[in-house]
Amino acid sequence: MSSKHALITGVTGQDGAYLARFLLGRGYSVHGVIARRGTDTLWRLRELSVLDDIEIIDADLIDLSSLIRALERTKAEEIYNLAAQSFVATSWDQPLLTAEVTAVGALRLLEAMRIVNPKARFYQASTSEMFGKIQQPVQDERTPFYPRSPYAVSKLFAHWSTVNYRESFNLHASSGILFNHESPLRGIEFVTRKVTDAVARINCGLQKELRLGNVDAQRDWGFAGDYVEAMWAMLQQPEPDNYVVATGKTTSVREMCRIAFAHVGLKSEDYVVVDPRYHRPAEVDVLIGNAAKAKERLGWSPKTPLETLIHMMVDADIERVRRSLRA
Repeated sequence: MSSKHALITGVTGQDGAYLARFLLGRGYSVHGVIARRGTDTLWRLRELSVLDDIEIIDADLIDLSSLIRALERTKAEEIYNLAAQSFVATSWDQPLLTAEVTAVGALRLLEAMRIVNPKARFYQASTSEMFGKIQQPVQDERTPFYPRSPYAVSKLFAHWSTVNYRESFNLHASSGILFNHESPLRGIEFVTRKVTDAVARINCGLQKELRLGNVDAQRDWGFAGDYVEAMWAMLQQPEPDNYVVATGKTTSVREMCRIAFAHVGLKSEDYVVVDPRYHRPAEVDVLIGNAAKAKERLGWSPKTPLETLIHMMVDADIERVRRSLRA
């Protein structure tokens, strides 16, 4: 078993919680960075029963000095940058904040690593949203980027900063271009969780309809618990690189709704209402990834089928709704 120290920014997010659990299972000492801007941000760590096993550190991607202190204090050998303003819709309303945290924040963390411990290994959470207006039917590490939101533009800056620091300063800095990945820990503002929560509430008689935007948008959806294993595998490689992490299968929002409603014996068309208010200023219609490189070099492939994932999310949301009714 390893006794390495890992630092995770965004540890309170979906990916951060699953990664923390995965690393603890491999014997790591896990340190999680928290920016004190929200209310109760620790619920995911509690749900996975890992909160008491990690060290919480106050630091912020907009404060270089706090990042330097965090790296000095933890002596982290592996640094996972998962923190971001990650909701695409919000990035249109708060583009400057998104750029400050998601783009320049990653650069600050790379600079802190270069100053404190350039021998550490760095993971940058990139995103399929960087492909945006797709230039190839299936996207891999060589596909040109065409971002279509302030979030995607910010992530692209962070991605190229990672490549630049790798090439300029010989850092072991890798970038995972992850396609959509979901779980019962997904934020309620994301479409998959919005759907499964609505299914749970409709099933329990608390809601009558579900309003969505572009239900014909297609995404490559996987399970976050599978994807964090690819993050770790990247930092175990002799050389750093960029990797697409995806299932290679695409599904529309409409079909995802059908799967979710059918799980409780309902028909999605009886409840889903298309509402133009939820359309993005610039839409990304289709994303589908080719993870052949990750499979070949990392030995990684997705384990959880989409239907299993959606059922898992619906069941978790039903339990949450029932728990709230009992309270």
